[in-house]
Amino acid sequence: MRGIITATAHYVPDKRLTNKDLEKMVDTNDEWITTRTGIKERRILDQDKGASYMANRVAEKLIEKRGISADEIDLIILATATPDMYVPSASALVQNNIKANNCWAFDINAGCSGFIYALITASKFIAAGKEKKIIIIGVEKLSAYVDYEDRNLCVLFGDGAGGVLLEPGEDDQYGIQDYILRTDGKGAQYLNLKAGGSIMPASIATVSNKLHYLYQDGKIVFKFAVKGITDTFLRLIKQNGLIADDIDLFIPHQANYRIISAVGEKIGLPAEKIMVNVQKYGNTSAATIPIAMSEAYDEKRIKKGDKIVLSAFGAGFTWGSVLLNWAK
Repeated sequence: MRGIITATAHYVPDKRLTNKDLEKMVDTNDEWITTRTGIKERRILDQDKGASYMANRVAEKLIEKRGISADEIDLIILATATPDMYVPSASALVQNNIKANNCWAFDINAGCSGFIYALITASKFIAAGKEKKIIIIGVEKLSAYVDYEDRNLCVLFGDGAGGVLLEPGEDDQYGIQDYILRTDGKGAQYLNLKAGGSIMPASIATVSNKLHYLYQDGKIVFKFAVKGITDTFLRLIKQNGLIADDIDLFIPHQANYRIISAVGEKIGLPAEKIMVNVQKYGNTSAATIPIAMSEAYDEKRIKKGDKIVLSAFGAGFTWGSVLLNWAK
């Protein structure tokens, strides 16, 4: 029994932080940012709101679009590296806020690959036959972990959430067909947030040394991201008897347009078959793929029977690709 996506939704905050705004905050300019990243603006959530606020909005939209009640939800999985707090989980907050009284919930942290990790996890529960309606949401409030004096990193990240409702399909030709997921912990040194965990709890020293902000070695991450996404995409379609021309839409992690463009060239897909919205939102980590998928569906770029590949790369390192045949 395969899981099929029966609803998509996304939410981004109203506040825009444009490249022109950043020019007033740090030594940078619109041309430099656009040339190196493709990003023109990103959304920023209010300081007094957490990631669960955005996830709530997505969950409510999914339930409304599907025409069901919150009590029909069996499971909520949130993919996030920026929960409201470490305990309890952000998914527990969402479960309570939307009054999904009959479900259980948990979080997954796989960095920018979190949504596809969560999607495949949910598909296994569907295959087991007990859970029938599962909400999967990728959500991040990265603005809370960005140093806006760091000209290299502050231009990259934004806040947002996207999600899907996964249900059992009646026809196995539709839904999630196959996947390749990978992890290499040697990459931890190149993309991390050093302080705030059990090895380095918050202290005056960690705050003074700005260790609660994201750190990234951009050149190394770029190299591994292009290779990781390209390799899993090509292996995935090959093991399913497909070639690149068979793919109707490729939805990659929206980290940087240069990464997306480099991958597109290596896998041999034309631009019209690649979903790109990084210019509007920047890198929203685990939220980029579900936001892009929701927008693609709303823009009618996805139709029943389309072969779609989702690919991501994130901290860990984590990476992978998912093949699905659209069911609606």
